[in-house]
Amino acid sequence: MRVATDIGGTFTDLVYVDNQGKIGVAKSHTTPPNFEQGVLDVIHASGINTEQFETFIHGTTVIINALTERKGVKTGLITTKGFRDVLEIARGNRPDLFNIQYEKPTPFVPRYLRQEVEERLNYKGEVVQALQKERIQEIVEYFKKEHIEAIAVSYLHSYSNPVHEIETVKLIKELWPEVAVTASHEVTREWREYERTSTTILNSYVKPIASSYVDRLENKLKEAGNKSNNYIMQSNGGTTTFEQSKQTPINMVESGPVAGIYGSAILGQILGEENIIAFDIGGTTAKCSLIDKGEVKVTTEYNIERTDRTAGYPIKVPVVDIVEIGNGGGSIAWIDDGGSLRVGPQSAGALPGPIAYGKGGTEPTSTDANLVVGRLSPKNFDNEVDMETVKEAINEKIAKHFDTSVDEAALGIIRIANSNMLNALKLISVRKGYDPRDFALVAFGGGGSMHAPALAKELGVRKVIVPVAASVFSAWGMLMTDLRHDYIQTFIRRVDGINYGEFNQILARQETEAIAQYAEEGVKEENVLFSRFVDLRYVGQEHTVKVPVPNGEMNEENMKRVIQKFHETHEQLYTFKLEESPTEIVNLHLIALGSVKKPELAKIKCNGGSLEDALKEVRPVLYEEHGWIDTKVYDRAKLDPEAAIVGPAIVEEQSASTVIYPGQSVTVDVYGNLIIEMGV
Repeated sequence: MRVATDIGGTFTDLVYVDNQGKIGVAKSHTTPPNFEQGVLDVIHASGINTEQFETFIHGTTVIINALTERKGVKTGLITTKGFRDVLEIARGNRPDLFNIQYEKPTPFVPRYLRQEVEERLNYKGEVVQALQKERIQEIVEYFKKEHIEAIAVSYLHSYSNPVHEIETVKLIKELWPEVAVTASHEVTREWREYERTSTTILNSYVKPIASSYVDRLENKLKEAGNKSNNYIMQSNGGTTTFEQSKQTPINMVESGPVAGIYGSAILGQILGEENIIAFDIGGTTAKCSLIDKGEVKVTTEYNIERTDRTAGYPIKVPVVDIVEIGNGGGSIAWIDDGGSLRVGPQSAGALPGPIAYGKGGTEPTSTDANLVVGRLSPKNFDNEVDMETVKEAINEKIAKHFDTSVDEAALGIIRIANSNMLNALKLISVRKGYDPRDFALVAFGGGGSMHAPALAKELGVRKVIVPVAASVFSAWGMLMTDLRHDYIQTFIRRVDGINYGEFNQILARQETEAIAQYAEEGVKEENVLFSRFVDLRYVGQEHTVKVPVPNGEMNEENMKRVIQKFHETHEQLYTFKLEESPTEIVNLHLIALGSVKKPELAKIKCNGGSLEDALKEVRPVLYEEHGWIDTKVYDRAKLDPEAAIVGPAIVEEQSASTVIYPGQSVTVDVYGNLIIEMGV
């Protein structure tokens, strides 16, 4: 069987698929700081035998947690003479431009640990000044005295020619084999010295943490009898080997969330839906991404901790384009200084969790509010829920402030949470030139199916798809992924004077490099698939638009089609195009997929029961604009293919509830997915 586990902020999820296509799921609580224990716990909870694993795929929040909680290691930087302060200078295009009290983010490496060495290349990659090797020896001795655990090496223009970085790393390893080292060309071959240096430092900062975690997880699995091929989910929507993940752990910064996005694209292909908005609500956050014509959007313009007030820290590696907000099942409802109701971004997390969990939580959350309005049932929890305590907390913290009932306060919490999520959905659709009416919404995560029907109605989306095992869908997405490596090379040339021999030579070199890397990972050349892109812009512009490039030799004829596609994409994104203006290539981007065997979706069996057989109960549920309505509640596991239900209704499963509003209807397809239609 193929098995995937996904560590979230509140729960660790597991999905397995056997050779017959049968899907099994399990959930257990996340176990910080020993996250690997949560993986063993959920495997135990699933009842499967680790010796049966053919493939094991893992998604983890360890890297993003280490960065945001500042729990990496003491790191030093070696850089070109004159450039030690690039981290302080950063960028002028800060988000809060007119705030005179604005402070730049504090660098991960303080100034006294940023050391310079005399060396220089020009932008073409030609050596202007040789590397001063004696200086490297001095820096290493200094770092030893400072008890450094990791070193980042980032030289000017090394994206074009990494010769000096290679020499430096070789020398460091000879002088100090124990220290973790990252050179910038190992994580990105893209220009922009600030972003490249930031990425290199962050990779070094978490490298020992990642190695320790992956080793502990691998050892635990071996002790449990596991002998499978083991992979880790990357931020680009593909997987990589355990060994490679220890070298460039920064590629795992969004390891967990992207799997659900990729899974949504695969599910869309199966169901004949090319245009998808993937929407994931977990315990801590809500995440969404847009899939246009089956293509998952990937960007290297990624930042951690970026908000409307702070610039955050750039990470220039390929990451699935996700909008993430601090709204999930555990998001805390609170009153701000202006007296307004807010929900999130603070979360009750796994411990103490929502009040309903009975683990000491005292702050009302989205989960508690959904219990009060009847959308969640106390009977569906794995603990005794004290509804009086839940209601009292909402009354004391929210309802009394607004002089309203507990019911209205709970509905207010849900409305605010929905409003936050709606803004996120608009950011990836309307704000980028897409009409939501052309898309279907795939809702997953523990809270996705509970909120999605209301949001779809507001956004104008025509259809909501709630997949099988929705609450653990990110783990399911991992089962459907291929191995993936991205090769990005900065190559700044005007299109009208391009040397196609040079252009094709770089593309061929990227493909050769990919085949060699996959050979080391045990993937045959015939199983490696290529997709090529160029980052283009109008001459004089700062930023670029990514456009696909056909495989094979590039020439003037097929480049004209690429440029035409660039004009169209630019107009969609920015409402204008400049067809008379000269265009410029900035980066060449090769995506190399190592194709692996994937499970086939099994069609669900017909139980032969009626709709009434699946009816669990009728309970009152509070709906916006409709008030309390006696609502039929169905057991999802007992619904047959083609079963049709007219709202209002609720479909319950072990770890999720799907809320169907009045005027909406839901049918079960042959795979067991719930298809919600919006009605007239």
